[in-house]
Amino acid sequence: MIEALLSGNRAALARAITLVESRRGDHQTEARALLRDVMAYTGKADRIGITGVPGVGKSTTIETLGLFLTQQNRKVAVLAVDPTSSRSGGSILGDKTRMAQLSVDPNAFIRPSPSSGTLGGVARKTRETMLLCEAAGYDVVIVETVGVGQSETVVAEMTDIFIALMLPNAGDELQGIKKGLLELADMIVVNKADIDPRAAERAARVYRDALHILEPASAHWSPPVLTASGLANEGVDAVWAQVQAHKAALTASGERAARRSCQQVRWMWSLIEEALGAAFRNYDAVKSALPALERAVAEGRKPASVAAEEALGLFHR
Repeated sequence: MIEALLSGNRAALARAITLVESRRGDHQTEARALLRDVMAYTGKADRIGITGVPGVGKSTTIETLGLFLTQQNRKVAVLAVDPTSSRSGGSILGDKTRMAQLSVDPNAFIRPSPSSGTLGGVARKTRETMLLCEAAGYDVVIVETVGVGQSETVVAEMTDIFIALMLPNAGDELQGIKKGLLELADMIVVNKADIDPRAAERAARVYRDALHILEPASAHWSPPVLTASGLANEGVDAVWAQVQAHKAALTASGERAARRSCQQVRWMWSLIEEALGAAFRNYDAVKSALPALERAVAEGRKPASVAAEEALGLFHR
């Protein structure tokens, strides 16, 4: 599998991702060995996070950008995360149908994954999948989020540049955005500018004014605000030019390498916390006590803090 993966075999990449996403213990052991063996071949891709509210045109923009890049002989991987239903536990996984042209491009690889209830709608194994795509020779990896909850923070912490897509004519633009999103974004793109160019430019001015009163996340980069249309293929080349300018600025300052190092450490701690949470829930004494504790909290007979302390006490013992 490793040899086929490193040669760029798409079927081997798909199998490797399936192995990494599996929750079976034996599969996880194999996945860890696989990731150890391919680490030397990772880290060379441009990692791009793209977020935006549903309907902003993320999939269309990503497809247009992806086709623009594959025409330049770049290999593009798209990791598209679909929200998992809290009721049925299922996902539509329809990104390949939304990106019909890109999905059949030989220089592109699209992998829709269920969020499986993970915070922010980002698939549990997105980071490992990104490494596998890099090992397979993909030099641009795009992570698309569902654009809800805490997805912005999660994706910003695994990519080199974080792009927020915005809608024109969405009413008072400042009412529809979060200060936290502006602070995280390395670039803002007002999409669907072909519908009403004047409204798009008006919205862009609002975002530029808002960014002026915020302290930029990087001392070496001021987030630009662009207008574009993924559907009409307008402004996508300018978006890519800014991605490359961002890479050059942060590489020269050393911030890009430092950012990736910090991301790796945060990833390690998130895995530790996830493993500890699983161990806590599966510990026999805790597992047997939890139903009664949950009932007591739900019925108002016991404060949540007291119940949590009792459960943690069982685990500590």
